[in-house]
Amino acid sequence: MASVSVSRTMPAPADRVWRLVGGFGSLPDWLPSITSSNLEDGGRRRTLGNPEGETIVERLVAFNDEERQYSYAIVEAPFPVTDYLSTLRVHTVTSDPAASEVQWSGRFVPTDATEDEVVALFSGIYGDGLEALRTALT
Repeated sequence: MASVSVSRTMPAPADRVWRLVGGFGSLPDWLPSITSSNLEDGGRRRTLGNPEGETIVERLVAFNDEERQYSYAIVEAPFPVTDYLSTLRVHTVTSDPAASEVQWSGRFVPTDATEDEVVALFSGIYGDGLEALRTALT
């Protein structure tokens, strides 16, 4: 099993950041690589579209509004992985109440690609996504 974790400090308080990212259907609001998100199954399943026309289906595994985090699993996607589980968390920066830290992490089993290739893929997705989030907040 491989894993990736990327964190970025955001120029906004944790509550504001969570309002933007905390909805399971909110990815198109801040992530340019996701152009659509359709919720199903009472909001526990999302079907995402990307600019290449590919579809990604994910299932909400855990959600904690108080702790500002949710976890999801990939049901169907064009990625060379199985057993994918990811968590998005928003933390308060105690030394600066006007800032927060967002952590996006995932674990998975690579298939049809090396571990290094898949780690690089998700490190790029998470890193680019968090940079896009920072832009959306400014």
